[in-house]
Amino acid sequence: MDNDVSAGNGNTTVMGRLALGITLLAFGLGTTGVIDGVRASNAVALAHYVGGVALFLAGLLAFRDRDSASGTAFSALGALWFTWAVSAGSSMSANSAGLFLLLFALVALTLTLAGGDSLGQAMYGLLFLAMLLLAVGLFADSTAVGKVGGWVAVAAGAVAWYAATAALAHWPTELPRRAAGRGVTATG
Repeated sequence: MDNDVSAGNGNTTVMGRLALGITLLAFGLGTTGVIDGVRASNAVALAHYVGGVALFLAGLLAFRDRDSASGTAFSALGALWFTWAVSAGSSMSANSAGLFLLLFALVALTLTLAGGDSLGQAMYGLLFLAMLLLAVGLFADSTAVGKVGGWVAVAAGAVAWYAATAALAHWPTELPRRAAGRGVTATG
């Protein structure tokens, strides 16, 4: 095998976004309770292996490819999903779980503010909002706020899944920009 061949930043980003998308969809749908008998706790195995291990591995591969933005994002999120999965079912208070989700939200906020492509910023921005709402729901003992957070997590998962699929299928990944003002035309 040739040691100069790498997975490439695009492939690593696609793998990471698919792992994050699938994990968020399962976790979010479980949190909403929209599917009878499916709860967030049912997403533990998926969060452990796909959201934790696969996402962390995608982060390490991104670092190897000198993509520090994806490496940081996927490694941090992988570690958080892994931690959530191994602590699920423990006798943690609602406030402790809320604090964990609030810290998770702060990581997502950092990733949102770090920039990047518009789909990535939307994905991390929605992840921030979802974790913030879930934390507030736990602190306030409000299942309604938690369910809204679950739906936002579903939206974040859908954006992550779309971003990965769009990269593979060569679909649009940027929103068209409007001209600066009335009467302005593109030249070139």
